[in-house]
Parts: sequence; C-alpha cells; structure tokens
Amino acid sequence: MKNYNDTLYAILGILTTDCKSGYAIKQLIDQSLNHFWKISYGQIYPTLKLIVQEGLAEVRTSSNPGKPDRNEYFLTSKGIETLKNWLEHPIEQLPVERNEILLKLFFGRYQSREKTVLLLQNYKQKLEGRYQTYLSIELAIVNHKDNVEDSMYWLFTLDYGKRTTKAAMDWCEVTLEKFLTKED
Repeated sequence: MKNYNDTLYAILGILTTDCKSGYAIKQLIDQSLNHFWKISYGQIYPTLKLIVQEGLAEVRTSSNPGKPDRNEYFLTSKGIETLKNWLEHPIEQLPVERNEILLKLFFGRYQSREKTVLLLQNYKQKLEGRYQTYLSIELAIVNHKDNVEDSMYWLFTLDYGKRTTKAAMDWCEVTLEKFLTKED
C-alpha cells in the first residue's frame, strides 16, 4: 500500500459524504473536522489534484444555470480501498498536543500571580464556550436525519471532544484552587 499524508486520507473520507466540491470540503472542515484536525484551504485543491492523478477519485464538471461550472470529485474503487486500508492500519503514535496555556504555565513563575489567575480563568472561559459549541453540534447531528450511518461515528468523535474539554475545565478549577491556596 502506498503511503500518503493524513490530509489526503482526510479528504478521501470527506468524499464519502455529500461533500463533492472543494468549497463543500472546506465547509465541512470548518464546521466539523477543524475541532480535531486542521487542514488549510491551500491544501485542499493540491490534494484533490493528487487524488485524481493517483486514480483515487474522478472529477466531473457540474453545471447549474446562472452559476459557474464546478468540479465535483467522486471516489473510485481504488480510492475507497485506499481509505479502507488506511482506516484499518494501526495508529503509529499518540498525538502530541501543542498547548499554549501549558507552555505559559510551565514558565509561570516569571509572571505575577494575578496574571496567572487571569490566564487560567480566561482559558476556562474559552473551554466553556467550546463545550457549548460541541453541545450545539451534537444537537444538530441528532436532529439531522441524513447520514444516519455516519452520525454514530460523528457522535463518537464529538464525545471525545466533549470529554477532553470537560477534563480541561476540571483541570482549570483544580489548578486555580491549588494556586490560590498556595502561599508565596
């Protein structure tokens, strides 16, 4: 099996949904995958070009009156097989998180106590906002009747996001409590 980068596999996966154009792929990334997988707009079209060159998808031009023609991409049997092989391949390594708050906290003795408290409070507030976003996404998935076969898997990934966000919120509370009860 030829190895490709993870962006290619992500786009192959997206092409199994109703997203068939570069624009629709970008929309799905922004609304869903972006919470756990980053793909820039500049990566989409070169990757689609490679997918077609490798015979993993074919491109068809669709026309709508009054609108510019658009390219739509459809997986070939080779593309589906490539995606399945990647999905079944074991994970090589655990992801390493880049977390600015942990980096700042690691060197926190060089800032005032007030700034550290503010940093943790602001981070917790952002996490609470993210958690609310996840609840809204969950409601949209549960209420959306299309893609029923996919929705179970989407809810699994969403649950991971909710749980890690909740754990980070709990960590903020405990860390703030310990920090505020610590004497200089």
